[in-house]
Amino acid sequence: MQEKMIVSDPNVMMGKPVVKGTRITVESILEKLAAGETFSDLLSAHPGLTRESIRAALAFASEVLRADVVYPTEEPL
Repeated sequence: MQEKMIVSDPNVMMGKPVVKGTRITVESILEKLAAGETFSDLLSAHPGLTRESIRAALAFASEVLRADVVYPTEEPL
C-alpha cells in the first residue's frame, strides 16, 4: 500500500491539507499551477516537493471535488 502523501493535522497550517512533512498546502500548489507556474517552478521554489507530491495534491483535490456537493456560481455556465 502506498504511503499517504497528503495529510491534515490541526497543529499544522490550521488543519489544511498539506504535503506530508512540509507546510506546503494543497491550496497553495493549486493556486500556483492555476497562475501558470510549472512543476519545475514549484520544485525550484519548494525543495520539499517532488513531482509525485504535486501529482498527489492534484489527485487529492480531484477526489475532494468529486463529492456530491453543489458549488453555485454567480453566473450560469
